[in-house]
Parts: sequence; structure tokens; C-alpha cells
Amino acid sequence: MGKIFIATLLGVFIFNVGVFAQSRHSAVTRYPSYKGLVMAGYQGWFRVQNDGVLYPDESRISIDMWPDVSEYEKTYPTGLKQADGSVARFFSSTDKSTADLHFKWMKEYGLDGVFMQRFFDAARTGNRRNTETGILRNAFEAASKYERAIAIMYDLSGLKPGEDCSLLIRDWKFLVDSIKVTNQPGTKTYLHHHNKPLVAIWGLGFPDRPYNLRNIGIERFIDFLKNDPVYGGCAVMLGVPTFWRELNADCVNDPYLHEIIKQADIVLPWTVQRFSPLLHNDMDRYRDLMLGDIKWCRENHIDYVPCVCPGFSWHNLSTHAFPDDIKPVGSITRQGGRFYWQQISTALLAGADMIYVAMFDEVNEGTAIFKCTDNPPVSKTAQFINMDGKPSDHYLWLTGEAAKMLRKEKPLSVRLPERGNTNK
Repeated sequence: MGKIFIATLLGVFIFNVGVFAQSRHSAVTRYPSYKGLVMAGYQGWFRVQNDGVLYPDESRISIDMWPDVSEYEKTYPTGLKQADGSVARFFSSTDKSTADLHFKWMKEYGLDGVFMQRFFDAARTGNRRNTETGILRNAFEAASKYERAIAIMYDLSGLKPGEDCSLLIRDWKFLVDSIKVTNQPGTKTYLHHHNKPLVAIWGLGFPDRPYNLRNIGIERFIDFLKNDPVYGGCAVMLGVPTFWRELNADCVNDPYLHEIIKQADIVLPWTVQRFSPLLHNDMDRYRDLMLGDIKWCRENHIDYVPCVCPGFSWHNLSTHAFPDDIKPVGSITRQGGRFYWQQISTALLAGADMIYVAMFDEVNEGTAIFKCTDNPPVSKTAQFINMDGKPSDHYLWLTGEAAKMLRKEKPLSVRLPERGNTNK
């Protein structure tokens, strides 16, 4: 019996070693866990037109903030003018120098890294070697150079009725094999959680989506990410509505969502536009929601990451895309950073041990934290929010402060931190 037992153990050991040897992921990374980190979402979707002009028609502008382009190696003309009559310029996400500068800022200000948005359309077979893939390559190279955490976030936007997530299985194989996202050259910085490569899937449980949660093969995709001997062994984070736990308000009333969430490692509730500094005691509501979410997650052995954002504005796109429902400029005001800091400090006081920031470069919806200008272009048709007199790097600096307080490198402050004479 002893020999049989030893032989069985040896067989199991050899099998496990064989499975591990098949994995395409690096066994090492600078970031073995999301805990203790502040990560942001990264869109990377700003592209120059064939004629070399960005946003040529000011009546069709779809962004509500304007980036500070003074540090970019390459910029491009737009159809807008500055107050002095000069042509307003913009960057392109496709330029390698753009990714390099953005990740340089992340390191300089203490943002731990970003989730690269991978939209469903970009994952289609015919699109895999297009500009989106080039942007990913540049980002992963810059992440290694500046030692910033980086991970893939699949956004289900673009998934049509009748389609399922099998396409994402093929795309993940492509990213692992061709882009080597989990085994990048140089310093390995792909974000892990519980020492497993972390893959995020965003867009589950929202009632305004054209797909049915039960019919998109999401369980098969999660099982693949977790258990495939070559491309699996991953941790999974799910982006869900704010009221996912109660299955109401902005969430589908389907308990199947909870079954899916229980298969994940981290849950990320999307709270952009759900809270406002203009509502009395809204941070109390945010706190109570998080406390309930954290309790549910602990009972179900799932980690929880809160979403914070600096504000929200969706005026310019709504003007021409939804003329019957035009949104005001700065509908969720930033208040010079006070609203952003209220969310951060509330989340930390509630017990959050990691943070997701929406977003790094999202000027379309006015949630960007990267460097933006207090002097945007002037226009008769397009309107932009400004920086409330704050320096262009104000939100990057605040994000770095949040990371220090999250890791208890400095005491938590519920008051908006002040930089004194350290402004850049």
C-alpha cells in the first residue's frame, strides 16, 4: 500500500508540473496582488484622422475636457482654436511616445498602473492586428520601462445579441501568444491577484445592454481563464452595476448575476454618475453601500474594489448624439478635487484595501485624471469643463496621495490634501 500511495503522489506531482510547464504566463511579476494598489482604467482610443486632423468639426466634438499637451512629443491640429486664435492641438493614442509619457506620469505621481480597456469589437478576428493592438504593445512596453502594473480589462460593449464570449477566449490566446501580455519582455509587471494573472471583464448585469447575461457563455469564459492548462490559471475581476448586491436600480433583477460573481475573485461595482457632491449626505449613502458590499464579499470569499471618479461631464456628445436629452456641462462637478477626495477617503474609511479610478484618460465623459488644461479651446458650439484653477497635474497628484494613504505610508486625511509650494 505504501508503494502505491507514493506512486500516486508522484503521479499527481508529475501531472501538476506538466500542467504548470504548459502555461504561457510568467511565474514572476512585480505586482503579485491588487491589494494595496491604486489602478485606473485606460481607454487609449484617441486617433488621428487620415488627413492628420483630430476633431475637425467643432459641432461634432465628443469630449468634455481638453488635455494639457505641452509635454507630448507629437501633437496634431484640431478644428478648434484657443482664445489667442492659435490652433488647438491634441495627442494621438497610437503614438508610442504618447504611451511612454502617460506611463512616465504614472510613475512620477505614484499611480500604480492601469487596466487597458479591450472592447469586444477590438477582439474580433479581423481587428486583432489593428491600431488597438498597436496601442497595447506600446502600453506594455512602457509599463515594463516604468515598472507600472498593467492588466487587460475586457469591456463587453459591442457584444451583439446572438454572440457569446467564445471570441474573447480566442482573443486572450492571441494576446498571450502574440503580445505576450502576461510575459512581457523586460521587467514583468502584469498585475496578478493571489499570484495569478488578473483579467477583468466589465459589463455584466447592466439592463441597458443588448445581450442577455444568461446567453453569452460567460461561465465558459471564466472557467477557461481559471482552468485552461495553457492560458488559464488566472484570477478574474468582474465589473458590475452599482446595485449588483440588491439586484435593482441600475442592475438587472436576475439572481444569476450573483452566481457569476461568486465564481470571480474580485467584484468592481461601477459607481460613475451614481453619486454627486450636490446631494446632501450622498457620501453617507456611498459609505453604507460599500459596507454592505464588503460584508457580502467577505461572506462569499470574494475581494472587493471600489470605483472612484473625479466628476462627470457628457455635454458635447449629448448635444449632437442625443439632442432631446442634452446633458449640462460638468453635471457632476469636480469642486477642485473635493468630490474625488470625498470618495477616496470614504472608501478607505470603509475598509477598502485597493482602489479603481475611472479613468486615466477619459476626457469624453470628463472623468480623466491625467494632465488637462484650465484653458480649453473656445467654441460657439462645444463647451469644456476646466480645472477650477488647479494645476494640470492636480488629479495625478491627488491619486498618488491616495496610494500613500491606502498603504498607510502617511495618515489618512478626510480633508482635501494641499500641496503647499510643491505644485508643478
